[in-house]
Amino acid sequence: MGIDSFCSLDGSDPFWDWNRTWQTHNPDLTPCFQNTVLVWIPCLYLWLFAPFYILYLKRNDRGYICMTHLNRAKTVIGFTLWLICWADVFYSFWERSHGAAIAPVYLVSPTMLGVTMLLATFLIQYERMKGVQSSGVMLNFWLIAIVCATVTFRSKILHALNEPASVNVFKYTTFYIYYTMLLISLILACLSDQPPLFSQAVKDSNPCPESGASFLSRITFWWITGLMVTGYKRPLEEKDLWSLNTEDKSQRVVPQLVRRWDQECNKVKRPVDKTLYSPKRAARGEKKDGQPIEESEILLAKTLQKTGEPSLFCALCRTFGPYFLVSSLYKIIHDILMFVGPEILRLLIQFVNDSSAPTWHGYFYTTLLFVCTCVQTLILQKYFHVCFVTGMRLRTAIVGAVYRKALVITNAARRTSTVGEIVNLMSVDAQRFMDLITYINMIWSAPLQVILALYFLWQNLGPSVLAGVAVMVLMVPVNAVIAMKTKTYQVAQMKSKDNRIKLMNEVLNGIKVLKLYAWELAFKDKVSAIRESELRVLKKTAYLGAVSTFTWVCAPFLVALSTFAVYVLMDEHNILDAQKAFVSLALFNILRFPLNMLPMVISSMVQASVSMKRLRVFLSHEELDEDNVERPAITASFSWSKDDSPTLKRIHVRIPEGALVAVVGHVGSGKSSLLSALLGEMQKQEGSVSIKGSVAYVPQQAWIQNATLKDNILFGRDAKDSWYQKVVEACALLPDLEILPGGDLTEIGEKGVNLSGGQKQRVSVARAIYCNCAVYLLDDPLSAVDAHVGKHIFEKVIGPQGLLQGRTRVLVTHGLSFLPQADLILVMVDGEITEMGSYTELLGRQGAFAEFLRTYTNTEQEEVEESVGGEAGLLISELLSCFHASVLSHSTGKTPQKTEPNDVAAAKKAKSTEAARLTEADKANTGRVKLSVFWEYMKAIGLPLSIFSIFLFFCHHLSSLGSNYWLSLWTDDPVINNTQPNREMRLGVYGALGLTQGIAVFCYSVAVSVGGILASRYLHQTMLYNVLRSPMSFFERTPSGNLVNRFAKETDTIDSVIPSIIKMFMGSMFNVLGSCAVILIATPLVAIIIPPLGLLYFFVQRFYVASSRQLKRLESVSRSPVYTHFNETLLGTSVIRAFGEQQRFIRESDGRVDHNQKAYFPSIVANRWLAVRLEFVGNCIVAFAALFAVMARDSLSPGIMGLSISYALQVTTYLNWLVRMSSELETNIVAVEKVKEYGDTEKEAEWRLEHSTLPAGWPTTGHIEIRNFGLRYREDLELAISDISVNIEGGEKVGIVGRTGAGKSSLTLGLFRIIEAAQGEICVDGVNIAELGLHELRSRITIIPQVPHLNTPKQCWGKLLLKVMHYNISLLRKKNGIKYLARALLRKTKILVLDEATAAVDLETDNLIQSTIRTQFEDCTVLTIAHRLNTIMDYTRVLVLDKGQMAEFDSPSNLTAKKGIFYKMAKDSGLV
Repeated sequence: MGIDSFCSLDGSDPFWDWNRTWQTHNPDLTPCFQNTVLVWIPCLYLWLFAPFYILYLKRNDRGYICMTHLNRAKTVIGFTLWLICWADVFYSFWERSHGAAIAPVYLVSPTMLGVTMLLATFLIQYERMKGVQSSGVMLNFWLIAIVCATVTFRSKILHALNEPASVNVFKYTTFYIYYTMLLISLILACLSDQPPLFSQAVKDSNPCPESGASFLSRITFWWITGLMVTGYKRPLEEKDLWSLNTEDKSQRVVPQLVRRWDQECNKVKRPVDKTLYSPKRAARGEKKDGQPIEESEILLAKTLQKTGEPSLFCALCRTFGPYFLVSSLYKIIHDILMFVGPEILRLLIQFVNDSSAPTWHGYFYTTLLFVCTCVQTLILQKYFHVCFVTGMRLRTAIVGAVYRKALVITNAARRTSTVGEIVNLMSVDAQRFMDLITYINMIWSAPLQVILALYFLWQNLGPSVLAGVAVMVLMVPVNAVIAMKTKTYQVAQMKSKDNRIKLMNEVLNGIKVLKLYAWELAFKDKVSAIRESELRVLKKTAYLGAVSTFTWVCAPFLVALSTFAVYVLMDEHNILDAQKAFVSLALFNILRFPLNMLPMVISSMVQASVSMKRLRVFLSHEELDEDNVERPAITASFSWSKDDSPTLKRIHVRIPEGALVAVVGHVGSGKSSLLSALLGEMQKQEGSVSIKGSVAYVPQQAWIQNATLKDNILFGRDAKDSWYQKVVEACALLPDLEILPGGDLTEIGEKGVNLSGGQKQRVSVARAIYCNCAVYLLDDPLSAVDAHVGKHIFEKVIGPQGLLQGRTRVLVTHGLSFLPQADLILVMVDGEITEMGSYTELLGRQGAFAEFLRTYTNTEQEEVEESVGGEAGLLISELLSCFHASVLSHSTGKTPQKTEPNDVAAAKKAKSTEAARLTEADKANTGRVKLSVFWEYMKAIGLPLSIFSIFLFFCHHLSSLGSNYWLSLWTDDPVINNTQPNREMRLGVYGALGLTQGIAVFCYSVAVSVGGILASRYLHQTMLYNVLRSPMSFFERTPSGNLVNRFAKETDTIDSVIPSIIKMFMGSMFNVLGSCAVILIATPLVAIIIPPLGLLYFFVQRFYVASSRQLKRLESVSRSPVYTHFNETLLGTSVIRAFGEQQRFIRESDGRVDHNQKAYFPSIVANRWLAVRLEFVGNCIVAFAALFAVMARDSLSPGIMGLSISYALQVTTYLNWLVRMSSELETNIVAVEKVKEYGDTEKEAEWRLEHSTLPAGWPTTGHIEIRNFGLRYREDLELAISDISVNIEGGEKVGIVGRTGAGKSSLTLGLFRIIEAAQGEICVDGVNIAELGLHELRSRITIIPQVPHLNTPKQCWGKLLLKVMHYNISLLRKKNGIKYLARALLRKTKILVLDEATAAVDLETDNLIQSTIRTQFEDCTVLTIAHRLNTIMDYTRVLVLDKGQMAEFDSPSNLTAKKGIFYKMAKDSGLV
């Protein structure tokens, strides 16, 4: 039975009739076609997708949605539709029973449709049970059904109007009801149901609207509009951002990747048998004397050995592949739709040429073009959305995995990568993956596009296409070579950049030392030298970039030129008409994208593979063996890495529970290493270690988090007030809480900048005590605090009567006065324990320990009276140097009233929370970027060069338009005897215009790039100078992360991003203007449409930029905390591991990453929102260009029409680029703004005065006179020291002592003018130092400061080791003081200041240093701020400060006799 007889028994109703459908002015489809194909299409669609959809719903159950009115309505209409279809079937049967001849189609089609409607109703309910709020599958079904029904609807109306007699009233009525129901269904399908019960969205205060949005809203990204409106009305803030979707959160994404990575690692590990010999006690076999028989057993242990490298790529694919595959599907559909445009263009030109064609053909093509471009838009944006979300998850996963790994890698592994490199893995490498994900599909999509384009071109022009292809193929290696070259330059540039950032990091960390030694200029030159080499490479990259821009812009033109030349010259009968020329041009434009993308994608893949390798290496690093510390204690030896020789050898020690063990020994004898071994931080080479119970650890260098003081002490534990009070009191922190501006809620800056060394150490001790653990490992915590504070802490905390009594305490110490109270003393020499025992035992043995003591203690030590108890309350915190916390307090300047020692709460209330803030977070600027920023940038380039570049752009676009217009004139040339007469002339001019284009492109590319380099050199230099000129207070307020960010991220943006964005922005702008001009010339009617579309475009763009810019800012502001936290973690890994706080830190890091992605996610959605709307504007321009061309087809030549529509087809892309680039330009130019802002901050006094009258050898005698001197840390504060008048003769040795916070360091800061005087003056050799340039002053006096930092050149070490040290020093922290001494020796000046320089070295080294100072600096004036009074007992005079004023000033012997403050301090230290 044929299809015709299926439709009508007598064959009178054919399936298809061309005369009825196409070659007519009023088209219609045959009833047979309507009753079969148009009914079956929706049915087929639903039955095809239903099984997959049901399976998908089964897998992704989101919960249960309660019955709502919407759902009831959908279900009722579904049933109604089913009933209508059955009514049709029954009606046909009824007719049949009454003898009418009914064709099979009238029974089959309604039955099929009815069953399909039942399926649709079932799906509606099943979706509700699985928590689907809005369904795309169903919406598409209703849409297809309504489109098919609309054709029938029109046909039925025409039929009823033309032949009213033959109308079947029942069937017509059912059809109209059916059509109405379909319409209602379609509208209902556009709406979204309520969220499922118990869904995340219900609990969340600000859920992401995506999950609850309807399908239409999702494909057009309408659901973000609410946020955009808010952003347009006022700048967006943190609170406006939605929570992340559950599937994007760290807690979901990271474990997936970690699990897959572990599986990959286990795949490549192969078990290998290893033989071990182990001594074994026999169970029962004993010798006669009852001694167990010694025997050995051979153990075959299985150890895992690596057979290859685990594949990170596989792990990533298995984690993110399935979701990402959806994007490939979108991409295929989009690629196929791309070729519809040129085909419709061909049909349109054909339509203009064929005057007999019915007019509706033109409108039909126009509509088809519009629909296709719109579908293409939606699919492309959906594709990008999937890609970006995958990229975002990938970044989250990589950051999380790197963070988790950093917490467990061994010290040996840590040494292979610096902190900077590890942070780079998180920032740079993770970013590279994100960038690649967007384009990775081009690897298969580009070849597909090329093949399709060539196929259509061959159809159009035949073999001459090969000429164009040859040109393209030649371009690929050129581009590849350029890409490879760029890659090598990039590596070189990255290397310079790394070095520069490393140096900047050192400079910023040691800025105080830099200022004290007046080394700013030397370091500025060092940084500038690296920067110059970086810029040299950048310049080479710029020239290469110019060549590649040249090829990228000229390739399509050369391709067209060569193809058309070969085509017209091959055979003179080959005529280049509009259809051939412009369809080919449209296809060449499509072809240009994949060919240019391929090299980019490949180089991007190469970069990502480098990143992949770096990540793989890092993630494969060895982890600390958790079994390093276990139960039974036996001898052990340790090293810092597997390959080193042991640092600790033959350690054999059992520490009784609850004992206080002191570890003593010279510098570098392995005391700190012993504690590291106990913590499991070292590689165990043999033996075993066991620790019973939880461990708390106080490192030698206190590790302080950037959080409040209280949070630092609680360290994630629950707050217990009474215990907290006790701890704070025992650690002598109460006086500090009074002085700190916000009490214990004061925010501590990065690395604890606003605390003195001693305060940091005490906070570190308080943290350990608060944790209430069984075992305490204390690495010399008392060295950084004053003697009497040390004594207080020992008594209240560590000693036999302290808070920790009954706990096991291992104390590394240089303080000999504590040793008699220790239960056990371990003496270490060269990594071995040479002696152990109690104090009296060791003294009795007359060994190394006794010798050690005899040399270094004052044997006349008297019993110290128990007078320290009450002093704790009197300790005024050591507010050292410029790290005075009050610098940052916002108090009125009154000193806080004394509070009762343990009334912390009262002290707290007195402080304002505002005062507690210290670091200024990176602020997110709001509002539009000011035009002045662009002006600044243009000035930095140079105005003549800027204007010249713009002129070149104009020339290029003018010649480009000219060549295409010439082509359209050429195609309209009349054809005489099957040939075009002037073709050689036409071809020549066309080529010449192309050449002009090329030259202009090359020149403007070079001009912009060189201009960019000039600008970035100028901006970096001024920023570096401005930062170095800033006073110390600036560095305390500004987190170093922000500053490094300016020198790394922002500078990189100015170097490489801004110039290329400017090129693209200018290009897109001229392209859009050019296209509009061409369309206007061709079809002037478009002038009606362009202004409203232009306004819409402009409004959408402004609307978008307002939110996008703010989201970008919020994202970059929330990015720094991720890296700051990571940096902080890396510095404190040993502490975090010791306290077992890894999970809490991982949660914190995940939280920060999620917080960052919370701002990133809306920004990628906003991009998609914009793209959909802009492409819609573009699609309207295409549609109107085509529409008006169709309307004016009688007056238009095919050439002009071809030109107009081929330009219109490109407008969408250009518009997209233009907005993208203008917003990119706005967001990136912010970098210039940020770099410039340091020009407006406060600066120090001039470094050198122009007309200096300073004599050459000044100071010659070193005579210091201080008159009424006072200084304050900030305008609104009280004087920190006041009314100090002292006269110090040249060559005197003066000690400066006082309780902590008495103003000892403040005095030295005044001498060096780190803080300027508020009253009085200081004269050195009769010259008032306030009248000198800072460098003139600072370079003539020398200080050995408290916080050792930067590395000076190596020769210092050499001279130092000759002069001072006579034994080898391993590079531990304690040596830094010695390093400074070396600097002082290398720069002999008449005045030397020592600021607590010897607190962290043992007594032997201390004596060495003191003797060096006495011999080498005997004719100099020496001022020493002393912690250990024994170092200054032989000085000529001692200045005692108290509460910022001078209390006593005399020789040590006189002061002792006076029995004043000095006498009490000496007594505490056991010196009198």
